[in-house]
Amino acid sequence: MRIGDREIGPKQPPFIIAELSGNHNQQLDLALKMVEAAADAGADAIKLQTFTADSMTLDSEQQDFVIKEKDSLWAGRKLHELYAQAATPYDWHQPLFERAKELGMEAFSSPFDEQAVDFLAGLNVPCFKIASFELTDLPLIKSVASKGKPMILSTGMATLAEIEEAVTTVKAAGCEDIILLKCTSTYPAEPGNTNLRTIPNLRETFGVQVGLSDHTAGIGAAVAAVALGAQVIEKHFVLDRAAGGVDAAFSLEPAELKALVTETRRAWQALGAVRYGGTEAEEKARQYRRSIYVCRDIQPGEPFSPENLRIVRPAFGLAPKYWDGVQGKVAKCALSKGTPLSWDVIA
Repeated sequence: MRIGDREIGPKQPPFIIAELSGNHNQQLDLALKMVEAAADAGADAIKLQTFTADSMTLDSEQQDFVIKEKDSLWAGRKLHELYAQAATPYDWHQPLFERAKELGMEAFSSPFDEQAVDFLAGLNVPCFKIASFELTDLPLIKSVASKGKPMILSTGMATLAEIEEAVTTVKAAGCEDIILLKCTSTYPAEPGNTNLRTIPNLRETFGVQVGLSDHTAGIGAAVAAVALGAQVIEKHFVLDRAAGGVDAAFSLEPAELKALVTETRRAWQALGAVRYGGTEAEEKARQYRRSIYVCRDIQPGEPFSPENLRIVRPAFGLAPKYWDGVQGKVAKCALSKGTPLSWDVIA
């Protein structure tokens, strides 16, 4: 499948998405700098989130609308207030998308309501992303799938049955280009809760392409995911964690994003194929194996023994497997120390 100009699949390097989220701190110039830094780091795409506080939740004082988890980055915050801070203004989308395209990246977004879906379709995005918390919003998924673009769906805490419902809904609406991302819906996520072995199982179970939406610190989980077959990696991005941002605590800075691009590509290249016997690149190294050599001068007719033969590097003599077979045989001619043993000098 393709996302814009980029082919996605096991024969291609991983598709790296820099998620801007709300780390722009409501500053368009900062958001544009983030796009430019993502391009400099080698990201394949930038992603936004398209919503308003009112499309996400209710502006209510009821306790249902306050984050109660004490270990949350946003503990005690009202949902409406948090989403107002994190929202990317609609009129920013086009300049951010255009700048990304100028820099050779794809640009798309996660819509959170049907108005956002239609808005993004009007900007001709190359694909859509469904956030993990929206995986069970089947009407939203149906609306997105009807646009005829590839879809990336984060699975989060979804059960196998819930993922199946979402995939079935996508296909029923006419979309066959699906990527499922393993995702742990904690912010940040701990490596021990990431369960990357789910990635190949997702591919086998649903017959779709797979990847990782990664909320852990660093790049280790993402590199390991590529080794397990992830073709898409999404990481939150920030110019400077110390400067803050709603997702800054678990976002990569530019140098880290560049390392992610480099190391995931190395991991993909290293996968190769099932192969034994060495590669062409290793051929010259064969000489550094061991073989049988004369270790002191030998006279014609002298029997071979451990006293005048040794198994050493390099490998220009007989292979070590012939060691027992040549013991007691005699030399046809005089042999000097350092001569590789060969069949034509054995009587």
